[in-house]
Amino acid sequence: MYNIIELKDKVLNNYKVTKEDALNLLDVPLDELSDAANEIREFFCSNKFDVCTLINVKNGRCSEDCKFCAQSNHYDTDIDIYPFLSKEELVGKSNSLLDAGFKRISYVASGRKIRDKEFDIVVSALEQLNKDRTDEFHLCLSLGLLSEEQISTLKNLNVERIHNNLESSRDYFSNICTTHSYDEKLDTIDLIKDKNLMVCSGGIFGMGESFEDRIDLAIQLRDLGVKSIPINVLNPIKGTPVENNKILSNDEVCRLIAIFRFINPDAFIRMAGGRTLLGDNGRKAFQSGANAAILGNMLTTSGVELEEDFKLLEELGFEITYSIDA
Repeated sequence: MYNIIELKDKVLNNYKVTKEDALNLLDVPLDELSDAANEIREFFCSNKFDVCTLINVKNGRCSEDCKFCAQSNHYDTDIDIYPFLSKEELVGKSNSLLDAGFKRISYVASGRKIRDKEFDIVVSALEQLNKDRTDEFHLCLSLGLLSEEQISTLKNLNVERIHNNLESSRDYFSNICTTHSYDEKLDTIDLIKDKNLMVCSGGIFGMGESFEDRIDLAIQLRDLGVKSIPINVLNPIKGTPVENNKILSNDEVCRLIAIFRFINPDAFIRMAGGRTLLGDNGRKAFQSGANAAILGNMLTTSGVELEEDFKLLEELGFEITYSIDA
């Protein structure tokens, strides 16, 4: 049997896991794999647990054909559709979350990229928040493909992290989306890095990709230096091309997370969409190397009740953080 203890010890001494190493982990008993991944997490990240919450600033009418997405114009799905929030709405929702105790919020907009007038709303809202609030808070944005000028503007408004999911491996991406390319996403990530902003990028799993595709994505993210990695479990939405896909089991998700941890030992591996499908709200995943989460509701699906999440994290001995190096 593959010597997982030896590989774990090598990772603790800054060894970079190879694709061959990662493929060997597919046959390791899950309990052993999860325990080893959790030890790696504790060594590199201690018990820090990074949390954020979303504000969906624009819903539906997306031009892109991402096969998992209920917001795409290409599919007939039953979701609420609304235009970009006004500055007043955006500031109001932000203040409500910050006043409730959240310290990291992320604006998420549907679409390939936002329009200039929509970007102006974001800028105006962030200017207002920076002017009015004296408490510490952290800003993340997920606005699709961005220009260098837009990223520079956001940095000057104290945005710390910009999200742009790669979704899957380069080889599998065209099976998920055909209206924009993998390289366009990589170009945006490069621009974010060039401006010394943090990158948040991960994938969605259960789209029919192989475990090799998942490993290729994990290695790609390591090579890009990504330290915030969202793990989305496909929640098949009626009307999308993947509405009949089988939901991943909790065990398969935990194996995925553990292997991501071996490949990305010091990253914040973030449970995102689909966590409610696991049956335990992510408890086992958080014991398999995950150490971050999106709290509250997702974009078009419900999340876990906040009281349940806080109780779970306390039971597992995690310390909630909003650290800038997350």
